[in-house]
Amino acid sequence: MDARVTNEVNYRAATLDRVPAAAPRDKIVDVSVENVVRLFGVTPALHGVSLDIAAGELVALLGPSGSGKTTLLRILAGLDLPTSGRVLFDGEDALKLTVQERNVGLVFQNYALFRHMTVLENIGFGLRVRPHDRRPSRKEIKRRALELLDFIQLSGLEKRFPSQLSGGQRQRVAFARALAIEPRLLLLDEPFGALDAKVRRDLRRWLREIHDKTGHTTVFVTHDQEEALELADRVVVMSDGKIHQIGTPDQIYDEPNSPFVFSFIGESSMLPVKVEQGKVWIDEQALDIPAKDVPAGPARLYFRPQDVEVSDELHGVIPAEILAFRRHGGSRRIDLEVGGRNRIEIELPADFSHNLSGWIGVRPRRYRLFPAAVEASAS
Repeated sequence: MDARVTNEVNYRAATLDRVPAAAPRDKIVDVSVENVVRLFGVTPALHGVSLDIAAGELVALLGPSGSGKTTLLRILAGLDLPTSGRVLFDGEDALKLTVQERNVGLVFQNYALFRHMTVLENIGFGLRVRPHDRRPSRKEIKRRALELLDFIQLSGLEKRFPSQLSGGQRQRVAFARALAIEPRLLLLDEPFGALDAKVRRDLRRWLREIHDKTGHTTVFVTHDQEEALELADRVVVMSDGKIHQIGTPDQIYDEPNSPFVFSFIGESSMLPVKVEQGKVWIDEQALDIPAKDVPAGPARLYFRPQDVEVSDELHGVIPAEILAFRRHGGSRRIDLEVGGRNRIEIELPADFSHNLSGWIGVRPRRYRLFPAAVEASAS
């Protein structure tokens, strides 16, 4: 195993016993975002976004590029101002506070370390630039920086410069610098995006464990759904400057409330269908699944590849022609064509014994139906 990866794994386990004490309640905040709009010229980046974050909560802002998640994070940090709307920290108007008065810890994807400063100087920077009446002594700043250096398991590297560190080490220094100011709110902008996959997985698990012990109110931006679902208490799914859904990772994955959320979170298949007389129809054949509360008319049927059962019987199920199959870890992925025009993918146990050619019947066990008009309006 690569030595750097090994060090990252060992680091995560070794530091848990040296985590600083949980942040005092008066050091963390409830955050309320109320109907925030942000325009760049005439182009809207945020459309009336509202969000409440409880003190000590870890919330992920998840969405594709251009969804508005980084704009919202910058407004929370005080690096940008909304065109309209309010941001409250414990009921106080945060828009009237400077960046320093907000006392926000920031961690960026590109580390944002000062290249001309040593590791120790970078960690203590936020304390050194405080107003004189709030600035600790030089001795206290050094003590706190060394304590955090030990906490991130980089003791002995205090005199090195960022260029002499690995990517994972730089991100740990950036995290220590954010914690040094004892922030009321910790903001992370794609914090692991520049790291390789193995280091990224290990550090995000470590971050979740650290958060559980320190209790900082934390908001992090990511486009990586796996990262959001693994780390967050709640996930805020965004697109085109709007919030589509807010919920726990289980709610977001298992109960998506729109076609966008269903297709963006996890893998999914979609088929155009119609609803008539309380039944779901595909190519003039009624399926043996209820239409629930979806009104009559064109609709879209969404389901996960693994949430299906198959049958040789084609009545009441989705008739599909097998195009290809392949091994996928402990399962088998099968590519299917429905109605000669729609491709779907299903996942079955690796020991599935059906003759993998010809036709097969597919019945979704878990699914969502959305009227076609809903999908059109969402796009």
